[in-house]
Amino acid sequence: MQNILSFLILIPLLGSLAALLIRPTQTSLFRWLALIAVTLQLILFIVLVSNYEAGGGFQFVEQRSWISLDLGSWGTLKADYFLGVDGMSLPLIGLAIFVMLIACISSWNGVTNPKGYFSLYLLLNAAVVGSFAALDFLLFYVFFEFMLLPMFFLIGIWGGSRREYASIKFFLYTLLGSILILIVMIGLYLSVNDPSGSGGLVHTFNMLHMSDPSNYISNTILDPNNIVTLGPFSARSWAFLFLFFGFAIKLPMVPLHTWLPDAHVEASTPVSVILAALLLKIGAYGMLRIAYPIFPEAALDFSVMVAVFAVISILYGALTAMASKDLKRMIAYSSVSHMGFVLLGLASGTTEGVTGAVYQMVSHGILSAMLFIIAGVLYDRTGDRLIRNYSGLAGKMPYFFAMVLIAFFASMGMPAFSGFIGELMIFLGAFKSNAHNGLIHESLAIIATLGLIFGAAYFLWAIQRMFFGTYDVKGNARNSILPDLNNREILMLFPLAVVTFIFGVYPQPLLDLINPFATDFVNHLLYQGRILSPHL
Repeated sequence: MQNILSFLILIPLLGSLAALLIRPTQTSLFRWLALIAVTLQLILFIVLVSNYEAGGGFQFVEQRSWISLDLGSWGTLKADYFLGVDGMSLPLIGLAIFVMLIACISSWNGVTNPKGYFSLYLLLNAAVVGSFAALDFLLFYVFFEFMLLPMFFLIGIWGGSRREYASIKFFLYTLLGSILILIVMIGLYLSVNDPSGSGGLVHTFNMLHMSDPSNYISNTILDPNNIVTLGPFSARSWAFLFLFFGFAIKLPMVPLHTWLPDAHVEASTPVSVILAALLLKIGAYGMLRIAYPIFPEAALDFSVMVAVFAVISILYGALTAMASKDLKRMIAYSSVSHMGFVLLGLASGTTEGVTGAVYQMVSHGILSAMLFIIAGVLYDRTGDRLIRNYSGLAGKMPYFFAMVLIAFFASMGMPAFSGFIGELMIFLGAFKSNAHNGLIHESLAIIATLGLIFGAAYFLWAIQRMFFGTYDVKGNARNSILPDLNNREILMLFPLAVVTFIFGVYPQPLLDLINPFATDFVNHLLYQGRILSPHL
């Protein structure tokens, strides 16, 4: 039980290594290996949840010495293998395992070179779970970087006709964000001392130590008690901005989003599912776990900027989705809009807003997986993603139509689905923010509500265009016969539909996990931020 988080990471990692030892001709064995690995993860996660105590802070903590280097008069370099889960990371690890299971089923047929594909898939699985569990900045950064290479190859080898362009663009954007994060990590390493060290100076990458101002070394570049000014901002403000924009690329936030539509359009269906449901959440997770707790005063100072970027992302993503002719591109831009709501909840600095942001991360992970599987179902049958080339599908594919209605209405934020709960909490926090803490004005929340209207518009337009009217479109013969969902597709879509409905009608179990984290997060942000900031 004590090492359960390590097992969640180790199982897919060992599976990836085992796949390399299997002969390429044994194609079915790779699929079963991946399925067994994720199923074991799911069993361990159920054990993890059943033994987790809501509101108990970090639990299932594992901390062992990883790197220790004597630097002489400069002190000691220390990095730990440090894992733990709380009310934010636990739901996201559950989301990661659930989505990876769905993606494994989605990859069951039609994958060329399954040896390479499933090796990378399992490696990506381990990196995602490790990122959500790591509490040492260097360890987090290793997992964060490990996600880059598997996804680069999964897009570049198993993608569409422009896969090389999309994968290189994804790589360059993500690498830029990684460099910004690396610069701040080095600055924090130089500035933070481990208070548990037995005498002498011990440089540490421990995120929890970094969040405590008393652990900073006097007169270092990021010392909150001796502000170093670099141009218009302090060094700590620059560090926050580097972290914010580094993670915003992954979120993605407008205008740093342009890699996402290309990556989604060219990626295969299971890779799109993983990309939208999980990798985008790493950006928001990094802000919640690293940028905001370590630099709370800068987070408060730049709250209006963050809220403005959030509103721009919400509206721009929704309007561009409305103008998209490609179904996958429309869904990709809807992700930009929905992740903008996460950013708005974070900017509000309220318990409701932060709770809603984490809830929206989980909800969007479920719904985006469902949406991209829906797009993949049609593409597998026709090789066509253009919305205008479909019509009258409701009569031809009734079970598929039912799943589309659930996914589209849930993504609109309709009651009885998880999207409604997340967006409701975010707007409650955004409207409360000005009166509660003075961070963002109500006008930004009012403008953001237009995103709900635009979201309903492009989803309803797609339903009307694709599922009603005359079936035959411009004499397109390949649309004359479209089989309804098969058993494998039902096995992928039905669990996602059930989960979004359960979280929509009975959100309390998930809120019980998230709320204690959100309360502690907001208390730390407002208390430490106002102590450290001369402007507040």
